[in-house]
This record gives sequence, structure tokens and C-alpha cells, in this order.
Amino acid sequence: MTERTASDRLTVVIAHQSEEPIYEQIKRQFRQSIMTGLMQEGDSLPSLRQLAKELRVSVVTINRAYEDLEKEGFIVTAAGRGAFVAKVSKESLKDKKLKLVEEKLMESIELAESYGISRADFIKMIDLLFPRQKHG
Repeated sequence: MTERTASDRLTVVIAHQSEEPIYEQIKRQFRQSIMTGLMQEGDSLPSLRQLAKELRVSVVTINRAYEDLEKEGFIVTAAGRGAFVAKVSKESLKDKKLKLVEEKLMESIELAESYGISRADFIKMIDLLFPRQKHG
């Protein structure tokens, strides 16, 4: 049996000019790959040193991303064996997806408020941008 690795299916892309910290970019890409099913339970992640070398970033940066992903329940680490995608129940996965969308919506609401956009106009924007969802 061959071991599936994240490297087999996921290419992590770093935007060095982005305001988003590099460790957050790494976390976001791994998290999304796990939540969409691209990476599955038991898949191994690249070693800290391997990924740091590939991305040309510090091992400390990769370690921070992996530690955060472990705290969030997306990966597990085993001393001497590496990091692996954790078992995530469908309900837990749904909760994680809802939480992430909620965080992004809060950021959007704060931005809209700072620009003086009304609640009614904000909701109209959502309706225009998210037409598949019917109200009723």
C-alpha cells in the first residue's frame, strides 16, 4: 500500500507580497483542501523541513501553521512519524465551514459599515451575488 501525501494533490502557493502572513496562507490552503475532500483522513503532510525548503520559508513558519491546524482539529502529529490529516466528522466539518464563512461575513459587514453601506444595501449585494439561494 502506498502512502498518500499532501504533495501528491496539493501545491501550496505563497504570495510574498500579500498582507496575509505566510503561515496563514499555508493554513488556509491546507484547511481548504481538507474541507473540500482533496486531502483525506490519514494523508500525510510534508515534513516541516521539506515544506520549508520547497516554499523557501522558515521552518518556524511551517511549524506555526501545522500547530494551528492541529489545534483546529484538521491534522494530527505523531512524534517521529510526521503530520497527518485528522479524522473530521461530517458534522464537525460542516461546523468548521460555517465558522469560516461567518468570520468572512463579519469582516465584510465591518467593511460595509466603515464605508457607510446600509444593512439593506448589504443584503441586496448578497442577494445579487448569491442568486442560487432562494428566500421563502
